[in-house]
Amino acid sequence: MASFTPETLRSAAKQSEGIHLIPLSLRRAIKKFLREQEKAHMNRKVLRLSESFSRIKDVNLQLSATASRELVEDPLRSIDRRSGRWKIRSAYGDIGLRYSEDETVAYVASRMPAVYSACFRVLKEVRRRLPGFSPARVLDFGAGPGSALWAMREVWSRSLQQVNLVEPSKDMQRAAQILLRDLKELPVIHSYDSIQALNRTLNKREREHDLVISSYALGEIPSLSDRITIVRQLWDLTQDVLVLLEPGTPHGSKIIRQMRSYILWMAKRKCRKSKNKSGEVSSDEMSIAVGTAALKNGAFVVAPCSHDGRCPLENSGKYCHFVQRLERTSSQRAYKRSKGEPLRGFEDEKFCFVALRRGKRPMEAWPLDGMEFETLKEQHAKRNPEDLIIDYEDQFGSEEDEESEFEDSLVPYASDVGETSMFHEHDDEEEEEEDRADVGGGWGRIIYAPVRRGRQIQMDVCRSTKRDGSEGAFQRVVVTKSKNPALHHQARRSLWGDLWPF
Repeated sequence: MASFTPETLRSAAKQSEGIHLIPLSLRRAIKKFLREQEKAHMNRKVLRLSESFSRIKDVNLQLSATASRELVEDPLRSIDRRSGRWKIRSAYGDIGLRYSEDETVAYVASRMPAVYSACFRVLKEVRRRLPGFSPARVLDFGAGPGSALWAMREVWSRSLQQVNLVEPSKDMQRAAQILLRDLKELPVIHSYDSIQALNRTLNKREREHDLVISSYALGEIPSLSDRITIVRQLWDLTQDVLVLLEPGTPHGSKIIRQMRSYILWMAKRKCRKSKNKSGEVSSDEMSIAVGTAALKNGAFVVAPCSHDGRCPLENSGKYCHFVQRLERTSSQRAYKRSKGEPLRGFEDEKFCFVALRRGKRPMEAWPLDGMEFETLKEQHAKRNPEDLIIDYEDQFGSEEDEESEFEDSLVPYASDVGETSMFHEHDDEEEEEEDRADVGGGWGRIIYAPVRRGRQIQMDVCRSTKRDGSEGAFQRVVVTKSKNPALHHQARRSLWGDLWPF
């Protein structure tokens, strides 16, 4: 049982991060790649790419909402019979958008840093929430130029042994190879045009992957039935953890919510079938069989949800998404357009995601169990008169202290951080984070930015309402300084996307 103090509680709940700096190795790779490409009309190419994403969104919104709801409620019913009406003949195909050479160059210049930052943020949280998880075999579906692969290399550089990339666009495959060309100590990397090609090449044992990730790919598939088919295939290829990542739009959030519900529904269905099959054996053998089936066929959400129930934001007019701020690279500043205004030095990438793991959610103690908090009045009553005396030496300090404080307060430039990152690329991985939030149901998720009104802070939190994490709810939490100064101090420092203890 993990015992927390107010300080360790704040550290464990922290999942968001400030402005993200793109690693120097990736910035150099992008700059070198663009230097070798045709730069004529680059701004126009970036604009055309943005317009193509808008067209994909418009096509997806034209699909029938009633048929979509029927497929999600009963995903395996009559999919083959309905597949014909869901096929939309377009330049994108049924397995995703096939990028041309110009679109690939524009994507690397304008979108790759933002996609990398979102992937890094999600995978870093997966590493924190699952400290014993170190994937060796990885599958990246819709790999594009390798944004997720760069993020995985930063998070799990030492454990990666083999990476399988599934990308239908040949130009994207070539771009990924060129960007990785100068890196050392890379895992074994294989590229495939489709999941079918991967299954034909690999044997049954080689198809098992510790981590499967699909980033910004499912939204490019116009047919819901094809999305369900692909996610079912990805789950079959997953031995441990599956991560789905989409843009932070209402449509992207809807896709994540649908795929989350489908995988959890499918896992429960398989567990029920396993229980029925083991009903005729003895009680001891049945308990062993049921436990094995739960580990093999069960599934639970690692993040962002703390429960496996129905999404409480469904039909509420709100959608679950998060934001990651990143410093724009030189290529983004050069080629991305702004509407007559100076381009900012940073951008906010909105994304939504879900990370699922095979097995049963562990029954962990909730973080506030056994913790006692004092009110502000009780804290004031316990103060000693000596605590109110000002020590002027401590207040002003010596000249040596002032010099050291001045040195510590120097803010390094982004380029300085980039240069030093070459020598300390893996320091974050070597540091052991003592205070971690487990995957039990006691940690809620802060949705949207907290609202501060005087000494009161309001937070919208998605939380588990049962100890086993089987149901969840969307709740507004109000923390005041007078009733709980410790949690009020934590709430003041909590950001959108952080955890909140219960």
